Amino acid sequence: MTQELIDLRTCILEGRYADALAIVDELEGMSKQAILRNIQAYLRILLIHLIKNQLEQRLTNSWVTYIRNSIREIKKLNIKDNKTSYYINSDEWEKMIEEEVMEDAIADASEEVMNGQFTRSQLSAILNKNQILTIAKNFLALTYTYSPKELPGIMDDYLSQLAGGENWINRQK
Repeated sequence: MTQELIDLRTCILEGRYADALAIVDELEGMSKQAILRNIQAYLRILLIHLIKNQLEQRLTNSWVTYIRNSIREIKKLNIKDNKTSYYINSDEWEKMIEEEVMEDAIADASEEVMNGQFTRSQLSAILNKNQILTIAKNFLALTYTYSPKELPGIMDDYLSQLAGGENWINRQK
């Protein structure tokens, strides 16, 4: 990015405004790609913990922390600087999850679910992907509706509905 900024400065100083605008467009594209990569990383973490929850039928404090943090960070990253539009609209999550994130999440979760008892392909075969997708989209939908202040309390309601969620919310082992 440093070279692009040097080139941008040179173009402006030399009055080559069309070239400068092309560099600005390139920088904007690079920025958007970096944001999307970060969103995907948090989305993968969310899916890993939803997969673990589904297959182990329990909910631990650390999983709750990862799920909550993932949603909170996705909310922060997804909103554009104008505060009125998003990098990923609410109707685009399913495609991103199915095409770009789910298989990586399954591969990573296979190392953790039941202490690595399943290979990636075994885990993929027994996993209810539609259920994971639905739960993930429900959590992601909250990011469009609730403020950062309201989100943790609302998320507790959703988390308590997951497998083992009642024990988690009541702090039972």
